[in-house]
Amino acid sequence: MSKLDDIKLLRINYLRGPNIWTYRSVLEVWLDLGALEDFPSNRLPGFNDRLLALLPALLEHHCGVGERGGFLQRLNEGTWTGHVLEHVVIELLNLADMPTGFGQTRSTSRHGVYRMVFRARDEQVARTALAEGHRLLMAAINDAAYGVADVQAAVQAIRTRIDDCYLGPSTAAIVAAATDRGIPHIRLNDGNLVQLGYGASQRRIWTAETDLTSAIGESIAHDKDLTKSLLSSCGVPVPEGEIVASAEEAWEAAQDIGLPVVVKPTDANHGRGVSLDLNTREEVLAAFALAEPEGSEVMVERHVRGHEHRLLVVGGRVVAAARGEVALITGDGQLTVRQLIDEQLNTDPRRGPGEDFPLSRIDAATDGAILLDLQRQGLSPDAVPAAGREVLIQRNGNVAIDCTDEVHPEVDYIVSLATRVVGLDIAGVDVVAQDISRPLHEQGGAIVEVNAGPGLLMHLKPAQGAPRPVGRAICDHLFARNTDTPDHRSQGSDGRIPIIGIAGSGGTQHIARLVAWLLHLSGRHTGLACQDGLFLDQRRVESADSTHWEAGQRLLINRAVQAAVFENGADTILRTGLAYDRCQVGVVTDLDGASALAEFDITDDAQMFKVIRSQVDVVLPGGAAVLNAFHAGVADMKPLCDGEVIFYSTDPGAAAIAAHRSENGRALYVRQNQVVLATGTIETFLPGLGKLPAWCKRHARSGISESSLLAAIGTAWALDIPLNLIGAGIEAFESSPQPAGRAA
Repeated sequence: MSKLDDIKLLRINYLRGPNIWTYRSVLEVWLDLGALEDFPSNRLPGFNDRLLALLPALLEHHCGVGERGGFLQRLNEGTWTGHVLEHVVIELLNLADMPTGFGQTRSTSRHGVYRMVFRARDEQVARTALAEGHRLLMAAINDAAYGVADVQAAVQAIRTRIDDCYLGPSTAAIVAAATDRGIPHIRLNDGNLVQLGYGASQRRIWTAETDLTSAIGESIAHDKDLTKSLLSSCGVPVPEGEIVASAEEAWEAAQDIGLPVVVKPTDANHGRGVSLDLNTREEVLAAFALAEPEGSEVMVERHVRGHEHRLLVVGGRVVAAARGEVALITGDGQLTVRQLIDEQLNTDPRRGPGEDFPLSRIDAATDGAILLDLQRQGLSPDAVPAAGREVLIQRNGNVAIDCTDEVHPEVDYIVSLATRVVGLDIAGVDVVAQDISRPLHEQGGAIVEVNAGPGLLMHLKPAQGAPRPVGRAICDHLFARNTDTPDHRSQGSDGRIPIIGIAGSGGTQHIARLVAWLLHLSGRHTGLACQDGLFLDQRRVESADSTHWEAGQRLLINRAVQAAVFENGADTILRTGLAYDRCQVGVVTDLDGASALAEFDITDDAQMFKVIRSQVDVVLPGGAAVLNAFHAGVADMKPLCDGEVIFYSTDPGAAAIAAHRSENGRALYVRQNQVVLATGTIETFLPGLGKLPAWCKRHARSGISESSLLAAIGTAWALDIPLNLIGAGIEAFESSPQPAGRAA
């Protein structure tokens, strides 16, 4: 069979928010199969075997069959290569330790052109996986030179991109805990600065530091001598010590304090430059030389005997603890110290580079503390220890053995007190004690450091013992649960503000501006993104069309915004997805506008239904969908809503409204030129608002229709804005926006 041309990637679109495919971000790829449209998988000789030889785990893919081997069944029956590419990309992501279960491939109205999507937590990682998957697939189709080593290289390329683009383990653990609680997040930079929640209800984290972390407390923790002084004054046991300016001063201080001593930088980080258990002048002088380059000053302090422990304090309580242990090697009379370290210690699968491993690899040639300890034992990295001789490599170097359940209540109290004295909301407290299950005073234990922004990996992936839910503890600290309510929810406990999304093509900008006005009158600092621009509390700060994802993000990251209103056209949903993950109220006006969406292969109302339903799909269980009962397609979205449904129509006799009211549902409509609010069989006129013809005449230039007015009133009703305020606010509304000011 002759070589087949590559599948063409016509368009690659990253949908950041909820979209027609899923609630989550996806990469959408438009594919042109070309000649391959006439060659499904069962018509490509040897293709299936070649593909499975490269990616044997494809056997585990269920596909649409719903059971193991489902995708293999589809391959053997014959499936198109666009669908195969979807599974290849997903499997490469799985092999790169980024599990991905979602993918779909659908035909378009153009012959041989398909839309393929897959779950994409990061755009650049997804693009890399797509490129590698595309290359692998074409090699398998054309029986080109491509083997297991090439698959490994592809997986490594994706892993490298993941390392470059993804959150670190500490930040990721907090974000995952927030997601479990339904708290949304926004990544604010390419690193680990993340916003949890929206608008005025947000909190920010940077690894294990938060926007509640005191800058003064962090500075105090950075100054080890000041920290010790403050802790000592409050009765917290700390080792006595003093700052020295030279090696000779260090030896004099060691003699005054009493041997053995510790020499370390005052702003030591990750144990760099720290030397323990020093007993001679030579050792102290060497330790000073090791510590001096690592910090601004050098401290000599009493050596506290025992194991090093790291206790994590969050919100005034200890939530996790880990213990260190001595790292030893045993000589065999043949291998050098360096070789023994690699063979006996670095082969431990828990050791590795980067933050994903609980233990670091040991390099005796570059670690000054290890070199000093070897020297004290009469050895060097290239020395060959005698057979059976134990050699100390690290003192308490592996602080990764979980001991949370062993912490004595008095130790918990002392450590929590130390954190409060320094002024930190989250801290890693280093404690040296022979037994953490006993009070420190009775065993001569002490707190040796209080660290701001502590790493969490030792608690998330301990070398021994059970992982601790430290991400959840930090999340609960930032967003306190209300234990007085059955579902533990309270205002701001989920990091959310009222979000209102309005989808359709008829008068949606008018509805958005009316709703924002009523929210403003109710006392909320309100943001608005619509066709007329970007608004902050009725002040237009951007006059350009703001019905796009970027404008929406500007509102959600603004700490002043207490409620936000978004106008969403169908093209917004198709091009970028919604700017928010869930909303309090979702409004749908109509299913019109397909004629303007040819580039997305949208041509009829049935397809528009799938697009616009995205707005209803994201309504929170405690929220509401406000739907136009006049349009049968819109009314049919009622079962899709997780929350309440409120129907509106200028026609009180609309069939959907009658059926809805029979179920005690809420609806609003026009009768006698007034707005009627109905709950089941109970009706009431909206107070404070006069006859509608007079109001519509005053706003004739703006083109606000009665239907748009009803949608806005229904939204305010769903938001529990007082009816008197709704009526008075509608009467006072000015339809001409204020001039644009400076950009937000």
